[in-house]
Amino acid sequence: MALFREYDLRGIVGEELTEAIAEQVGRAYATMAREQGASRISLGRDGRLSSPALQQALIKGLLAGGLDVVDLGLCASPLLYFSLFTLPVQGGIMITGSHNAAEYNGFKICIGKEAIHGEEIQHLRRVMEAGRFATGSGQLSSHPIIPDYLQHLKGSFADVRADHLHVVIDCGNGAASLVAKQALEQMGCRVTGLYDELDGRFPNHHPDP
Repeated sequence: MALFREYDLRGIVGEELTEAIAEQVGRAYATMAREQGASRISLGRDGRLSSPALQQALIKGLLAGGLDVVDLGLCASPLLYFSLFTLPVQGGIMITGSHNAAEYNGFKICIGKEAIHGEEIQHLRRVMEAGRFATGSGQLSSHPIIPDYLQHLKGSFADVRADHLHVVIDCGNGAASLVAKQALEQMGCRVTGLYDELDGRFPNHHPDP
């Protein structure tokens, strides 16, 4: 399947990636993660128009596979990785099309604190195709991650005063719109935001930084 790339799962929504496939990915990931001792994972999503429906399908598969899921809400990919080190989870999935055009979406997948890639992604594909899944009744909870992330940055850079800096930041209408400007402002920067309103259609330019 073209969906399974070297470092992530990525494809055109409605063609290579559907809600049915997302649910199956959730079942396969739960099977694979539980084999490695995971019981709870974090889950984030970007602002693409297709992300909420894919999230619901993925959650359905994860819970049916016996994993507890902590919903981080809408966030940028680095905040998913942040959650792996700050929350009691043993893995995570980020729903994002990354730098691709709006019609794409996909999953960045972690087990433990590491992103899987290469042969591990192909193993996930084989588990999904075999259809022999772990079963269970996972629980869904919510933990918005953006406040934690901003507080962490504030503490980490408490001694930094950047009020002499004027920063212009292009958020590209992506999920960074929710956090980047505020993160810089709390360090004292004067910030001018470009395209800093979330819009999953990416109306101003291609979402590739």
